[in-house]
Amino acid sequence: MFRNQYDSDVTVWSPAGRLHQVEYAVEAVKQGSATVGIKSNTHAVVVALKRASSDLAAHQKKIITVDQHMGVSISGLTADARLMVRWMRTECLNYQYARDSPLPIGRLMNMLGNKMQLSTQRYDRRPYGVGLLVAGYDSKGPHLYQTCPSANYYDCKAMAIGARSQSARTYMEKHLDEFSDSDLNQLVAHALRALRDTLPAEMELTNKNVSIGIVGKDYEFVGYDDETVDPFLNLLDPSERKGRGAPAGPGVDGDDAPPPEDGPGGEAEMEVETSAASLQL
Repeated sequence: MFRNQYDSDVTVWSPAGRLHQVEYAVEAVKQGSATVGIKSNTHAVVVALKRASSDLAAHQKKIITVDQHMGVSISGLTADARLMVRWMRTECLNYQYARDSPLPIGRLMNMLGNKMQLSTQRYDRRPYGVGLLVAGYDSKGPHLYQTCPSANYYDCKAMAIGARSQSARTYMEKHLDEFSDSDLNQLVAHALRALRDTLPAEMELTNKNVSIGIVGKDYEFVGYDDETVDPFLNLLDPSERKGRGAPAGPGVDGDDAPPPEDGPGGEAEMEVETSAASLQL
């Protein structure tokens, strides 16, 4: 039984009860460069590792502002992320025009989940090959949501997605109790240390490959790149910025991910949900 008999359409189920196109989209997120999100009682922070396709190219933008009270960090196909961010901006503007107040984060995530699920049900669509970490602040406080290509979304205390993100989740599980009462600088430092654990051994965090997004009480969403990242990197000792992970493997940000290899059982066993249960609310 061959995989290519069942992956030509998103509505075709394999005999094992799997949708291979959804799994391919999940794999694209796993191969994108890592991004980390953490929230406290007053702020939500996202940090992302930017990747350049070559030494001659600029680093890919990873953190995008949606509205004054919300922004996203992406891992996976950048083109799909731009489409989703444009839709989110439109919904925020429509709500602001009709209600004269910011769109609640939870309501937007419910609408976004419904939009993403359509791509897993219709034969003329494909799943969005991107994962988002959505950081925002509304009347209920700071929020951090993770979205998956399978159209699931989660309200999280902390989360990391992308290549080698398991190392970041391990760090956050160890320090989870410290996040709630952390001030802004401590929260950013925790996020940067978690992101550092996703780096291969020969790399380190610099203002060229790190982006930071911050939102909170009386603090509109602001993205920091290049030289504006330096004050936050200075929160870490120089020795703390160096990667401790394995050698870098292939990855995609803006390119289609290859399908996973078949395993000994004839089909690759892939984890459709990328969330760590202990980091979710």
